[in-house]
Amino acid sequence: MSESAGVHGASASGRGRARRRRRRWAFGAGLAAVVVLLGAAGAGWVVYMKLERNITPDEAAAAELARYEKERPATLTEDARNILLIGSDTRSGQENARYGHDAGTERSDTVILLHLSTGRRSATAVSIPRDLMVDVPGCRRPGGSRSAPVFTMFNSAFSVGGSACTIRTVEKLTDIRVDHHVVVDFAGFKDMVDAVDGVEVCLREPVDDKDAELRLPAGRVTLNGEQALGYVRARKTLGDGSDTSRMERQQRFLGALVNKVSGNDVLLNPVKLYPVLDAATSSLTTDPGLASLRSLYDLVRGLRDIPTEGVQFLTVPREPYTEDVNRDQLAQPAAENLFERLRKDAPVVVDTDGDRKATEKEPGKPSGNSSPAPTFSGNTAAEDICA
Repeated sequence: MSESAGVHGASASGRGRARRRRRRWAFGAGLAAVVVLLGAAGAGWVVYMKLERNITPDEAAAAELARYEKERPATLTEDARNILLIGSDTRSGQENARYGHDAGTERSDTVILLHLSTGRRSATAVSIPRDLMVDVPGCRRPGGSRSAPVFTMFNSAFSVGGSACTIRTVEKLTDIRVDHHVVVDFAGFKDMVDAVDGVEVCLREPVDDKDAELRLPAGRVTLNGEQALGYVRARKTLGDGSDTSRMERQQRFLGALVNKVSGNDVLLNPVKLYPVLDAATSSLTTDPGLASLRSLYDLVRGLRDIPTEGVQFLTVPREPYTEDVNRDQLAQPAAENLFERLRKDAPVVVDTDGDRKATEKEPGKPSGNSSPAPTFSGNTAAEDICA
């Protein structure tokens, strides 16, 4: 073999080894990429399953509502949705036990009927007072016995028969079909606020409320979860001490929370989104139809384009109960006007400068043969809580 041939052979051999190294490197890199992708997918699946398992399906309520299906209102608009949000004052569990003794009963500390319009143009949240006098139907108690129908305060429905009894009471009161329901307890509410790094409120004067475990300075204050819970539940040291004042404060706080979530890219930032999702799902008990991440995502997906001014908060029109001024009754015809508009998915006009009472006509519309939309005092998520 000549010298040139030897050199050529060595060169060819070297190129062959280089090609084999490149192939091995490419294979190794490809394998590493596959491992990384599988790892990411696996982590994603683990996260998904964790969040999925966080949600508690309310099977007992579903069975009870199915029992009374023939009595329930019909759905008048296919795409609109009515969701009953229930804040439970249960003291069960280590976190909730801090707020008092568990006497074996729990009441609905807050109840809001959330109406999502067709096409998701708006979201209207209607608070129902705890002390509103209503007809509570006979309901199944936790032990299996059944209560007798009674005319009593609204929040007793939850203590008697849980979410199913509350839903049937709301449907009887409003003739509005409740499509879904969500129950959140004290601990869940705190975790949600902490997950978004607190919510800002404004106080005209300092607060020192031992019952609510709340001590705050005047001015702009960012509340953590513990402080926020005391803020929305306090009655003696904030407002005039009435449940009306408390509900208005809750509505404005929820508006500020909506603003916080939509205003700091939480929904588009996985690092920020995960703790919010974890807190939210851990605190939820929902009807089986909502008890999955997919169902919740499909619901929330349609809300992304609702402007904050389209997220409205108001309280059902009411007045002092004729037989007890410490209780409420529906104020007619304003209450029925509101319920009818929600049933038919008609626009609800909220006057943010009102006096908390329903007016006779929509501002700027003359009276005549047409039936103008009534205006209801309330607020929107677009309002600055500190204004």
